[in-house]
Amino acid sequence: MASVVLQDVTKIFSGPTGESICAVKNASLTVPDKRLLVLVGPSGCGKTTLLRLIAGLEEPTAGTISLDGQVINRVPAKDRGVAMVFQEPALYPHMSVYENLAFSLKLRKCPAAEIRRRVRGAAEMLDLVACLERKPQTLSGGQRQRVALGRALVRQPRVFLLDEPLSNLDAILRLQLRAELARLQSELGVTMLYVTHDQTEAAQLGHQIAVMNRGAIQQVADPMTLYRNPANMDVAGLMGAPPMNILHGQIAQVGDALYFQERAPDSTRLARRIAFRLDPELAAPFRPFIGREVVLGLRAEHIFCVDASSAPADTVAAAGEPVVELVEPLGWETLVYLATAAHRLAVRVPPAQAIQIHQRVSIRLKARAAHWFDPVTGLTIASAANS
Repeated sequence: MASVVLQDVTKIFSGPTGESICAVKNASLTVPDKRLLVLVGPSGCGKTTLLRLIAGLEEPTAGTISLDGQVINRVPAKDRGVAMVFQEPALYPHMSVYENLAFSLKLRKCPAAEIRRRVRGAAEMLDLVACLERKPQTLSGGQRQRVALGRALVRQPRVFLLDEPLSNLDAILRLQLRAELARLQSELGVTMLYVTHDQTEAAQLGHQIAVMNRGAIQQVADPMTLYRNPANMDVAGLMGAPPMNILHGQIAQVGDALYFQERAPDSTRLARRIAFRLDPELAAPFRPFIGREVVLGLRAEHIFCVDASSAPADTVAAAGEPVVELVEPLGWETLVYLATAAHRLAVRVPPAQAIQIHQRVSIRLKARAAHWFDPVTGLTIASAANS
């Protein structure tokens, strides 16, 4: 296997009228040997382009790509020892599963005995032994995707690149193959880069996650660090299910106390405007923002639709009574969506708690767990340690 290092990699394409389109911007990234790193971000953020650059299917405009210390910018794709699995399995329809798995090895003129050994090993690992003589059209979607994975496995590459390989499968199959991928990576000890737009998939698979947006890498960390300490609004809004609640407002001073007041588009919604006092011990970073706009981030588990007698002791009451827009029972919990003066909040509540659509509710907040962002730069102002 191999470690992968990207140093200030940029890729610029020419648009239809000759304009420059920056798909990847100054990306620096290290994937240690035998680790699984997930690239996650919205569509069009540059994830697939970055994977194609590592595979050698695109050439970087600037920067270097190294495998085990060797710069491979000019090394042809076929000589990099990298295997890529795409979103579509793209199997040869006229070949059996065995022939699909063996095809790349035959091109490399591997001995017949070695081909049989590798194909059989991959088939056993992926539970495809009973399918070896079948054609792709007779397989289920999950089986076809496992064959695509098997084609990569038999090559015994230094690095595996997977570009949203599960996105076309139904939910149950995705869960099954996700677990299978995690098991394979652990058993084989292979270096993997996995691209997805699904942050839940990223959190379940990745030893580390690189969050991308607008061609740039925003933050690289383990899943819980990204969840608890996002570096900016892009990461905060992406990681978590549901995503972090984002409220725009301003810091106001009343006497010696500082308050957050949600932005309200008009006077008719003032009754739903969220406002609360900032903890005096944590207020110092916000004094330069008095009278200015800030962005508040709160996770769904840090908002409570309860009164003071039953709320956790470390919560503060928020002024305003948002309206319940949607109640989503999930069995183990219920998600409640509240309409405030200008935003929509997702709140986790116990399944037994009775909340009705159109109901006005009072809320309490775990303000020490809040995240605060500069609306201009998107960067963190202050972030309390989540409890």
